[in-house]
Amino acid sequence: MIKKEINIAFEDFESIEELNKADRELCLEAVKAMENSHSPYSKFKVGAAVKLASGKIVYGSNQENVAYPSGLCAERVALFTIGANYPNDEIISIAITAKTNEFEILKPVTPCGACLQVMAESEKKQLKEIEVLLYCINGSIWKAKGVNSFLPFMFFEERLGRA
Repeated sequence: MIKKEINIAFEDFESIEELNKADRELCLEAVKAMENSHSPYSKFKVGAAVKLASGKIVYGSNQENVAYPSGLCAERVALFTIGANYPNDEIISIAITAKTNEFEILKPVTPCGACLQVMAESEKKQLKEIEVLLYCINGSIWKAKGVNSFLPFMFFEERLGRA
């Protein structure tokens, strides 16, 4: 038996004012994206803003449907939009935020496993890590380089997708 350990690394900022200008702006763009959330069932709005190498910002917000689970998370809305419309534009960073009137969110909200897997696939396609910013409005921000910090056992099977 071999005991193994996984360590993750991320930066924890106490407020948005501690971020550099580019990261601060991307977090605020995620807040804008969240305003287009269609979340009448959960009442939990999520917004994602993705910065591409071209400088373009692509937005995503969670889109719920009464025929659950037909909806889609904010992160996947944004990433699939990029895949469909800007497939050759490298993803530099993604900022994600959430809010609800049902309770106070006290720490950054992390992406679900499905979204993390799609983010990991995006990194694999472009052969470069994506910077991830998880922004708690009026709270802390977690910043990590690469999805591996959130999903260390992501699914990849190298034999799939071979010609």
